[in-house]
Amino acid sequence: MANTAPSTIDPREAAHFGAMAADWWDPKGSSAMLHKLNPVRLHYVRQAIDHHWLGDESSFHPLEGKRALDVGCGAGLLAEPLKRLGAAVTALDAAEENIAVARAHAERQGLSIDYRATPVEQLDASGFDLVTSMEVIEHVADPAAFVKALADKLAPGGLLIMSTPNRTPLSRLAMIGIGESIGGIPKGTHDWNKFLTPEELSAHITNAGLEVTAITGLSFDPRKGFTLSSNKAINYLLTARHPQG
Repeated sequence: MANTAPSTIDPREAAHFGAMAADWWDPKGSSAMLHKLNPVRLHYVRQAIDHHWLGDESSFHPLEGKRALDVGCGAGLLAEPLKRLGAAVTALDAAEENIAVARAHAERQGLSIDYRATPVEQLDASGFDLVTSMEVIEHVADPAAFVKALADKLAPGGLLIMSTPNRTPLSRLAMIGIGESIGGIPKGTHDWNKFLTPEELSAHITNAGLEVTAITGLSFDPRKGFTLSSNKAINYLLTARHPQG
């Protein structure tokens, strides 16, 4: 029987990102900002993985033998690196167009990734060692329910990693005032009122039964580009763990 659990997907948001699918892998296309963000996000993810599982920092496959779930995967900018790190990867997106592009790109790279155009609430699988969701929660209809769905997919002792913009005057200026005018972010991508502060996201995660272990800012340095920072005013990354296991 199909899983018909309520979905937190906002259809308007899904349509917006689906329209960007064709050039998702073009570093100069509509997802150019994500390409600029990706290296620092991957650095954070690798640090979190090594810290959580006390791994060897020099290992090429720190996720060998582990299952990873990437929610809101787009066309696979994070799912593919997770696969290369050794994980068995399932990746979900609300837009069929994104999943089609993701599958085609992964096949060209020789990567086997289980891509599905399925809401996380309706995924008939759980027990993932790692769950990631980057720049997604600010686009869903019910953030608390979305976080609960992510938490429900984690195995005991599992790791959750999220990133999202903060709701501050600076983020409004940087991500909408500048980003959506001259910064290359497509207009209408963000609704500042849907941004979550670290305190709000942490509360959702705690209420879902997880333990927040770290929050790190993501800042922009004109000389270096995006960097990890103690300043969370624009964007931040968060890790949490399943308390059992």
